[in-house]
Amino acid sequence: MSQTIAPVLVFGATGQQGGSVTNALLKAGQTVRALVRDPASVKAIKLASRGVEVVRGDLSDTASIEEAMSGVRGVFSVQPSSPTGTLTDADEVRYGIAVADAAVRAGVEQFVYSSVGTASDEPTGMGHFDSKAEIEAHVRTLPIAWTIVRPVAFMDMLVMPGFGLDEGRFSFFAGRDQTMQFLAVEDIGKFVAPIFADPERFAGQTIEIASDIVTGTEIEAAFSRAAGRSITYSRFSDEVLAANPFLSGLTALLDSGPLAGHADLAEMRQLNPEILTFESWLAGSGREAFQLALGTSGQWDYNR
Repeated sequence: MSQTIAPVLVFGATGQQGGSVTNALLKAGQTVRALVRDPASVKAIKLASRGVEVVRGDLSDTASIEEAMSGVRGVFSVQPSSPTGTLTDADEVRYGIAVADAAVRAGVEQFVYSSVGTASDEPTGMGHFDSKAEIEAHVRTLPIAWTIVRPVAFMDMLVMPGFGLDEGRFSFFAGRDQTMQFLAVEDIGKFVAPIFADPERFAGQTIEIASDIVTGTEIEAAFSRAAGRSITYSRFSDEVLAANPFLSGLTALLDSGPLAGHADLAEMRQLNPEILTFESWLAGSGREAFQLALGTSGQWDYNR
């Protein structure tokens, strides 16, 4: 593929989603510009060493965003959400809309917004999902080629300390025979890069993205094989859910459908022939976190 002269501006390039998109764009021979808060940080310096144009900016500084968009052909937009503890749902909506509007003013040709698989026209009652639906609604009004991607739950969430792996068990939202789609973070960029490569094909589309679909029983089997010993799977108890409104809300969204995921996996394989199954992810990039969770106790700390 010939190299594109005008760069794609990636938000969150030092984080999970933006980092995945940056990796995939670079692999595809695209020119990448990254907006970072601190160009002197270790992660930013590493990006620069790989040929990424690193520019300083902040979501709260509109002028810095507009300056970063000068001369770019596309923008990948992703914002932190309230579970990270760094901003409120209202902040996220404000920043997401501001980035989209800045892209229009800068004459950007293509805008890709990363939302969440749970977002929909119907409110979920959980602010960090509904905030993204608000941003989606605004993106759809943009007078430029836009695409919305909706990542389902990350596989990384399954190997966070606090689910009981250190005790030889694993508790989660799904029932043993209940299915749920998951996404390997490294696959995100592999889905997004083809979108930037073909703006006309993907303009005006909202695409839910996922890597695999598994049941609770399949998670149990995969974890047991990876650990080399039995890991017992169970759904969160009624007592746990009653004591934790956040977990209870997520479980309800799984039961009612939105959190289960509805990506077309056949379409996903066409976009990304290197798509990762849960087993292949667990044996690869997820292995270190899984091993850490096996030996780490503590409370579950959700951070999407």
